Amino acid sequence: MPYHWSEQQDGAVRLRLWPYRSLPKSGFVAFIGATAAFLALPLLAVLGSPILWALLPFLAATVWGIWFALARSYRSGEMIEELELSHDRIHLSHRAPGKPAQDWQANPYWITPHLSAHPVPDYLTLTGGPRVVELGAFLTPEERRRLCGELAARLRMLR
Repeated sequence: MPYHWSEQQDGAVRLRLWPYRSLPKSGFVAFIGATAAFLALPLLAVLGSPILWALLPFLAATVWGIWFALARSYRSGEMIEELELSHDRIHLSHRAPGKPAQDWQANPYWITPHLSAHPVPDYLTLTGGPRVVELGAFLTPEERRRLCGELAARLRMLR
């Protein structure tokens, strides 16, 4: 699950959400190394000929392009959402790389989690404060359904 509940010392509950990463950092290094090795294999046949110098920039550009795309994907995956529930307040903080943090808070007594079919299946929102906020946009529909049930139960316990 790309989210985790934790209890705080003051009785508050914290929910931390992050995007799922299917390729760990060690897998990233291994993939780039294997790609470079497999692309270098055909170069063995043209060692010592001018064709090597004609092919080398294209192969290097291919490895660089794959590295750049995966690195950008990792940067976008550094997004973190934190939801803190206490008896008198609910606070949601959304931090994405390269963007200012977005914060929202309201009284938990009036907050209800909702699942809707639009704009994506099982779109999870929190309503009841000054505005409607989205929670866990990067989660799968099954994870959003499970999180909605857990969040509703936690909110009932706070009341």
